[in-house]
Amino acid sequence: MCKIFNELDASSYQCQTRSVRLGRHVTSIRLEALFWRVLEKMAASEGATLGRLLTRLHDESLEFEGEIGNFTALLRCACIGYAAEVGARAQFPSLLEAGPRGFADLRKDFGKPAFFD
Repeated sequence: MCKIFNELDASSYQCQTRSVRLGRHVTSIRLEALFWRVLEKMAASEGATLGRLLTRLHDESLEFEGEIGNFTALLRCACIGYAAEVGARAQFPSLLEAGPRGFADLRKDFGKPAFFD
């Protein structure tokens, strides 16, 4: 057994729906709590509010892609990219290059305080 589920804090994968303003439009976004935490860290690292970060991601996506098919998927991917970047700067093993044996050690790294500091 790989213990991935067993080691997760149940509150981290509970869905939360938040009402946000993207530009001049108010909408609801439903994401797991862990993704909201990462988005909040991303916003803080940019010196922006969460709403401003979400608007920026939304507007950039429209500018470069012309449409947004699945904004929540874009947000999850942005979180994974951010986590990989933060992990690389902290010299954690790469999320995307972890082999079968290295995955257990990688999960331990995510629990280190520096990962979300």
